[in-house]
Amino acid sequence: MNSRGPAPIDADQDTLRKASLKVALRISAACAVLVLFLLAAATAYLINKLANPDVPASAAAGKAYTYLDSKDLIEAMIIAGVAGIVLAGVIGWLSARSAIRPLGDALARQRRFVQDASHELRTPLAILDARIQLAQRDAVPDSKPGRALAKIREDTATLTGIVNELLLAATGATPDPGTEPADLAAVASSVAESLQQLARRQDVRLSFSADPSAGPPPLARIDPDSFRRAVLALAANALAHTPAGGQVSISTTAENNQAVITVADTGAGITGVDQARIFDRFVRTPGSDGTRGQRSFGIGLALVREIATAAGGTVGVARTGPDGTAMELRLPLVVR
Repeated sequence: MNSRGPAPIDADQDTLRKASLKVALRISAACAVLVLFLLAAATAYLINKLANPDVPASAAAGKAYTYLDSKDLIEAMIIAGVAGIVLAGVIGWLSARSAIRPLGDALARQRRFVQDASHELRTPLAILDARIQLAQRDAVPDSKPGRALAKIREDTATLTGIVNELLLAATGATPDPGTEPADLAAVASSVAESLQQLARRQDVRLSFSADPSAGPPPLARIDPDSFRRAVLALAANALAHTPAGGQVSISTTAENNQAVITVADTGAGITGVDQARIFDRFVRTPGSDGTRGQRSFGIGLALVREIATAAGGTVGVARTGPDGTAMELRLPLVVR
């Protein structure tokens, strides 16, 4: 069961209205500062003229002289200034709405694309899952083909979960956090098994371990598919930065009412970028030849941070250096 929030179109329109109001307020503030400066200058000029009046001794023939009360003149200037500020705010509001309207159209098109793409992908994935099930009927479960088919079906389920979450996000719905805690050790172990073939191809040793002294396997209230994607992204990033002959390890433990998942590698460490920024989108580090983009932390780590934050946890760099990097994913531990 999904809990639905505001309609995405209404939420987008509300965001655009707030943005337009913010622009209008900034324009009004800038105009207010300018008007206040002009009023101050005019007032200083009037006070100076009043202190040194230039009154003619006698009115020349055919000439008329008009005398204005300084109080009335200053009041008129203040009224004109306030009117100018209000007018500037209205013009700023209308101009901001006109300028932001194309952004609203682009956002609506983006949502429609994600909705259509996610919906169209669900049917091929369902067909693929059905074909895998048919193939499993002809394979012995404990045989090598049977185990491979089981892993393929597991990966297909993960991809289906990603597509469903994209569709939910595009329609403005949010999935329930779920009441059943996830077995983090089991999911992390499954990720390690799924990446074994990729690790062997890169000549990297990939291992998983659970801390036996921490007691029972750690549990956390997080969607298993989301947690699997987070660990998969951390492990894939570690493999991408580990040279041939190196090692990547995934481990789980419990510390201070927190479940801790550590992914460590024996790469060259994080260089060329602030460690606090590697969880930002599209952050890149210099390659071995000094150029940008050869070693990229991409968007995978940014997604890990989003998943961890949504579950009430954190992710960060535990250590990094010439001997390798270790990243820790911490989630609130469910007490058995």
